[in-house]
Parts: sequence; structure tokens; C-alpha cells
Amino acid sequence: MRISELCIRRPVMTTLVMASLLLAGFFGYRQLPIAAIPRIEVPTITVTTQYPGASADTMAVSVAAPLERQFATIAGVTSITSLNTEGNSLVTLEFDLGRDIDAAALDVQSAISVAAARLPEDLPTPPAYRKVNPADTPVMFLALTSETATSQDITEFADKVMSPRLSMLPGVAQVNVNGAQKRAVRIRYDLDALATRGISVDEIRQAVAALSSVSPLGSIRTQSQIYILETKGAEPTAEYFKPVVIAWRNGAPVRLQDVARVEDSVENEEARAEFNGMRSIIVSVQRQPDANTVAVTDAIHELLPQFQRELPPTIKLQVLSDRSESIRASVHDVQITLLLTAVLVILVILAFLRTWRATFIPAVALPLSIIGTFAGMAMFGFSLDNVSLLALTLALGFVVDDAIVVLENIVRYVEKGMAPFEAAIKGANEIGFTVLSITLSLVAVFIPVLFMGGIVGRFFFEFAMTISIAILLSGFISLTLTPMLCSRLLGHRHHARRPGLLSRAFEGAYNLMAAGYRVTLDASLRVPRLMLLLTIGTIVATVWAFGVVKKGFLPTEDTNIIIVRTEAAPDIAFQAMLERQRKVADRIRQDPDVLYVNSNVVQSFFNPTLNRGSIFVQLKPRPERAGRATISQVQTRLRRSLADIPGIRAFPVPLQNLRIGSRSGAALYQYTLTSVNQAELYDFAQRLVERVKQAPGFTDVTTDLTLGARQLSLSVDRDALARYGLTMDTVRSTLYSAFGTRKIATVYTPSNDYAVILEADKARILDPGVLSKVYVRSASGQLVRLDAVASVTLGPGPVSVARQGQLPAVTITFNL
Repeated sequence: MRISELCIRRPVMTTLVMASLLLAGFFGYRQLPIAAIPRIEVPTITVTTQYPGASADTMAVSVAAPLERQFATIAGVTSITSLNTEGNSLVTLEFDLGRDIDAAALDVQSAISVAAARLPEDLPTPPAYRKVNPADTPVMFLALTSETATSQDITEFADKVMSPRLSMLPGVAQVNVNGAQKRAVRIRYDLDALATRGISVDEIRQAVAALSSVSPLGSIRTQSQIYILETKGAEPTAEYFKPVVIAWRNGAPVRLQDVARVEDSVENEEARAEFNGMRSIIVSVQRQPDANTVAVTDAIHELLPQFQRELPPTIKLQVLSDRSESIRASVHDVQITLLLTAVLVILVILAFLRTWRATFIPAVALPLSIIGTFAGMAMFGFSLDNVSLLALTLALGFVVDDAIVVLENIVRYVEKGMAPFEAAIKGANEIGFTVLSITLSLVAVFIPVLFMGGIVGRFFFEFAMTISIAILLSGFISLTLTPMLCSRLLGHRHHARRPGLLSRAFEGAYNLMAAGYRVTLDASLRVPRLMLLLTIGTIVATVWAFGVVKKGFLPTEDTNIIIVRTEAAPDIAFQAMLERQRKVADRIRQDPDVLYVNSNVVQSFFNPTLNRGSIFVQLKPRPERAGRATISQVQTRLRRSLADIPGIRAFPVPLQNLRIGSRSGAALYQYTLTSVNQAELYDFAQRLVERVKQAPGFTDVTTDLTLGARQLSLSVDRDALARYGLTMDTVRSTLYSAFGTRKIATVYTPSNDYAVILEADKARILDPGVLSKVYVRSASGQLVRLDAVASVTLGPGPVSVARQGQLPAVTITFNL
């Protein structure tokens, strides 16, 4: 080919071209982010709606259903799921992989605006949407613990000091404070005290809200000066609110402390995180999609000494988990494999070519092809991960083929007595189209993988493209650099010269192998029927083995992290759930391969209801485990150890780098049932779960169906409402103030804002009959007892209601 002859005659030009390729590869390598697996972005948007006090059924019917019907009109939506709990609704939208997430977000915002007319009018805030990637997990967890400091003080440091600085680091997408206990003033009123003084709950709410209000006062302007008017704002302390006058009775003021306990508390009392049994606050850091995981974690580690210096002496900061450690280890292992493979390939070439000069030529082409591939990887936005390094490792066997073919043809002419320069030109021209066809045929093998769709296609696209780039570069180098090096490095063959020791040793080994092959070939030809039977048997055994071998998308990756999901009775109280969770955490800590555990009992995205919790388990590195146990073996051991704890079930699941789907679960496999009839769906789902538990091969069987919660249903007499001059809004507001956790005011300070929360004293509302102590003030000022206008019935109800495809749904999760 002309390009080969040009490179042979222009060695300086060829050298400069190869040097440019080498430099591009080095610069590309420095820009490649390091990750465990290729970046897979599934366009996903979550829509969150809060309707405090509403039941799960109410959230599903009045909030989730209208939103889902409107979201179904958006182009490119592949899945709509929702999870509804008390006061919260989370709708998750998954889009086609080719959908632009920013354009989809605009469509979602428009759909929310259209659906707003069909949502409850008294929603405190409109639905909020957020772009997420289910495949992303935090790259680092930091634990703040203390034996003496309050959780509020720890939260203040995490929220004010750590979170802002971590968020400013390059590559950081989001910082979350888990188990946060933000300061708040909590007002717990006594229903009996209110009834004795003839005060309604709404009067407390109005008095506190009026005291905490922030409104402009204006200014006084004279001819010479301006005076700005301002009143002293409220203070976020219980002492400030205790003397507040809420009413006057018999000529004397009734202060808030006379009818309520006012305490310095936290916004969410039903949330607790514990690190090895000690109260903790967890700070998790998520990276941006194109960020380098190792670089992000290194930047966080550089900040830790600053945080340590600013921490109060009673608070300790330590790294709970660093995902870059497992990534560094796995990538390092693949890099070592890559280097060993390159050395072995060069040694094999030396064994067959038997000369160091001839071996040097493909030995140069091999690293040049690999290094040049880094430039292509950077151009396509790939990362340096296990998949791309695997592609480079496999490419090592391909990239030397073209160089060896060209080299062998040129050496053949040199052995015939032709000068190396002329032999290089003639040999390269003859073999050029052959090398081109070999290169293109190898690339053609990966074309189906390049155009594969779905998650699997996204996952293996980087693999196919990386190995294709390496093969194309090897073809280019074999037609340019290899002939040029042959024309300069190969010498004339002297047939009279005695072969060297290395050549004689390899030749003796070849002769021995050929003799052995000759013996086995002769034996095979003497029994053709037996050979035919062996061939058929091999085919049958292969088909049988393919059927019985375990199949899966990816093997279980040992990340040294296990997530233990816990589940208790649907109607369990927070304190009882916390005690059972502690028993599970203590049992886990007894395992010899566990370094530490972090237990969480809080209503969140991962634990949508209070009867579910999660425990983060950090294992020792595999070389330090007893018997070098795998993560699956540790999982099995923990499953058996946790099976006999009464009142709670535990499901250990190894944390994986690749997560498919936006619905989390307590096991690796999920099966979803949907139906128009919710009652029949729940009935059949429970029966199916029992059958699956009894079937062999299934373990960790559970479901997101949480029936059995005690539910009080109020039947309001409309005629009585009209007779007393009451409205349903007044009744709902009073009930929410009594039995909800109502935020009635916000106190602003220069550094933060704090909530004032109103609720009934929980020590005095342990009996459902307490509803008879609740009074509602009518429009005429009369106090009306609640049981005069409503009757109460006790019955079962769901703790959460899941939906999929605009229908009620139940998801069964299990392991095999």
C-alpha cells in the first residue's frame, strides 16, 4: 500500500506521527475519570408531594393518581411508579434512554402545573421534581459521633460547616445529612387544660404564628435622615415562647406554659442513626456523573483535617465508607493483569520469532496501540473502569496480530536474500489489503454490541468501542510504523551462522510438541468412530452445561459493603422499632468479618415507613476475612445469624456498583403485581408470597405490602356541622393540630431558620377515646366537642400504598 511505502521512505514523519499518537494517549489518560463500571445514566425524575396528616390511601387517590394521569401524556415515559405513605407521595418517572433529561424535566414541570387544578387545594407546597440517576450511589460516608454532645449540636456542625464546603468541591453533585436532628421548638399542649379554660387548639396556633411573623414595617423619612423601623424577632428557644399570652379568662392572662409543655427539641423526633451503638449523624457525598471518583474522594480527604481542627472536642469525625478504595483495588488488579498479559504476549512472540530485533517491532506496536486508545476513550467520554480495562486486556491479543503478519511477510523476503529496505516495501505492499481486511473483520464482530439497545447495550458500548479503537489503531500502526522499523532494524540473514542458544532451545521444544501431536493425530485417525462419538458427546455436554449453569447479568461484586434491610410489624411504634433494630445491629457486630455498622431508623426514600430500617455494614477486606470468605458467604452467614431475632426480619444484600431500576428492595430480584381491584390485589399478593416462601430455591422473600396498621375512620355528621356552624376545613385543621406534627411558625436567625411545632401531649393521647376531649370553635365562638359531630370506628389499613402504571401494585422481592 502507498501509505506503507511513504512511511518507509519518510522515517522522521512516521516517528513524529507516532510520537503525536503517544502524547495524545498520555493526555487522554490523565483526563479519564476512574470508576468501577461505565457511566450509565437512566433519565429518571422523582416528584415529591407533602400533604401532612393525610393517610396513605388519601395520598394515593388524591395526589398520586392525578399526577400519574398527567405524566402519562409525556412522550418517552417508560415507567411510572409511586409510593404513598402518611403525608408523603413519591412519584418516579423513568424515560427512554435516548430522552434528554433536561427536556423531560420541562415536560414534567408543565404536567405538574396542569395537574395542580386537580390536586387538593390545601396542599402546603406544590409538588417538587428532581432529576436523579438510580445507578449513582454516594462515593463517601462520613460519621459524626459523640458521647456527650447533643444531636442538635452535631447536626449544626454538619449542616453549617461540612455541607457547604463539601458541596463546593469539584465533582461533588450533592451532600446529604442523614439522621439530621435540626433544632426546633416543640409545643405539646394538654387537651384537658384547654377544655377546662375553654380554649381551642386553633387559638394556640394563631397566637404563636402571630408572635413569630416577620413583616415589613417601613421607614420614617425626614429631610435629613432615614429611620428604618424594625421589631425584635422571635427567638428559637422554649423560654421565649413559654410566657406567650394565648387568651384571657376571668380577667387573667392564660399563658402558653399554663396549657402546654414547651421544649427545646428537634424537627423529627422519629429519626435516629447509630454508629456501632453510638448516636451519630451521617454525611453522604454523591459525585457528578462525569466526575472522577478517586479525585473526588481525595479532595474530601484533604478537607478532613480542617474539619477535625474546627470540631468541638466532644465530637469525633471518621470515614464510614470510601467507595474509591474498592475501585482502586479492582482497577489496580485489572491494571496488573493488563501488564502481565502484555509481558506474556511479548514472550510468546519472542518464542516464535527467536530474535530480539524481530520481537522488538511488535513489542513497540503493542503499547503504542493501547496508549493511543486512551485518546479515543477520552474523546468519547469513557472512564477508566473494569469494563474498559477488560477490553484493553482482551485487545492485547488482537493488536499484535497485524504487526506479526506484516513482520512475517517482510522477514520472508529478507530470508530470500532481499535487502531489508526493499523487503519492507514489497512485503508491506503485498500484505496491506490483507491486514486491512483482518482489522475490519475483527471490528465487525463488535458491531452488534455497539448497536445493542437498553441498559445492557449502554453497559457494553464502552467495551465494544474501546476494543474497536485499539484494533483500528493496531491496523494503522502495522501499516505505518511496523514496515518502517523492519526496514531499519532487520539485518541480512546469514544461513551459515550457527543458531544461538535461545533459538536452539525453542526449536527443540517445537520439535517435541510436533512429535507429540503426530502421535495423538495418528491415534485419532485409527479410531474415527470413537472420535465422532467424542465430538457428539462434547456437543451434548456443552448444551447440558449451558442449561444448568447459573445465569445473570453480572456476578456479585465484592465491594466490602452489605446493606441489611429490616422489617417489623406495620403498626410498630418508633421506640419499639429502634429497640429491635439495635438487637439486629448488635448481632451483626458479633460477626468476625464486620468492621463496623451504622444503623438507621428514619422515614426516608430507602425506608418509606417507620416499620422498615436499614443497617450499613462495612466488612473487612477479603484477605483479612476468616478463610478469605466472599461477600456472598458473609451474606449467607448473616442471614442465618439474624433469622431468630423475634419481632423483626432482616435481609442482607451486598451493595453493588450497578443498580438497575428506581425501586429499591430488600433483595436482588423483584416481581410486581398490578390490578384495578385493590382489595383483590392485596389478597392474591399475600397468598402468592406464602406460596413463594414455601417453594424451594427462594429466600429473603418479602413485599412492600404493609397491611395491618390500626386506622381510625371518622364519620362526620354533615347536619350536625351545619347546626353548630362548623366546616370540614375547621375540623380537619383542628385534628391535624391535635394529632399531627404541625409546623405553625418559622423563626429566622442570621445563620439558619428553625421551626415551631404544635402537637398534643403524646403521654395523654394513648387512648383513641381521646377524640372526645378535642374541641372545635364554631363561627359563633361556641366550643363544640368533636364527638358531637363525628363518630369513630377502628379498622385495619395500609401503612403505604404503591402504584405502577396508574394502578395499585404490590412488589415481591426475593433472592435465589
